[in-house]
Amino acid sequence: MPLIPEEPQIPESAQGPRVTPAAGRTAPTPRPVPGPRPAAVPRPGRPGPSPATAVRPGAVPRPAPPAPRPAPPAAAPAAPATTPSVSAAVPQIQLIPASAAGALDAAEEAVDLLLDTGRAPGDILVLTTGELHPWAAHELSFGEAAYWAQHDAGDDVFYADAAQAQRAAGRPVVVFAANGGPADAMATALPVALARAGALLVVCGDPEQINSVLGAGV
Repeated sequence: MPLIPEEPQIPESAQGPRVTPAAGRTAPTPRPVPGPRPAAVPRPGRPGPSPATAVRPGAVPRPAPPAPRPAPPAAAPAAPATTPSVSAAVPQIQLIPASAAGALDAAEEAVDLLLDTGRAPGDILVLTTGELHPWAAHELSFGEAAYWAQHDAGDDVFYADAAQAQRAAGRPVVVFAANGGPADAMATALPVALARAGALLVVCGDPEQINSVLGAGV
């Protein structure tokens, strides 16, 4: 049989120096080499709304605040109460001195002046205490119904007896002629004529008698 050559033996002195740990020192334990860090895992948070509005489990949720009410509309300012003018209630009084014989002519002149200054014929009522105006006497000859129908129409100057002033309707201007008649005719009819005048009362007659009825200073 062939002989297997033996492996050469290496003497211990040829293996190199051995490292002997220092006396009293422990050999350090080798630390593992750190590898790459795994991705950070997010912490589990609270589900649902933010902490300010979160509702605790089992708690009764608060109701939502009511919507603000709309402001009521501003009340419209009340209209100021109108006070009737004193001057509109009390007519102006104009005195034309005249005798009993000339009072009717003075009244005619006053009517003409009123028409010339723009007064409508239907605005004027003429009252006489004595003799009737010729126009009134003529119209009454056709009957009182036709005569007062013209008064009601109100489209022309109307002449009437002062004793019937209560029957006549008011007009803006009344011309009063104190041309005679009964002694108390003026005292009875003049206040009625004043009440019938809406804006102006023209009195033709004796100033002393007129002032005694209507008051001094007229």
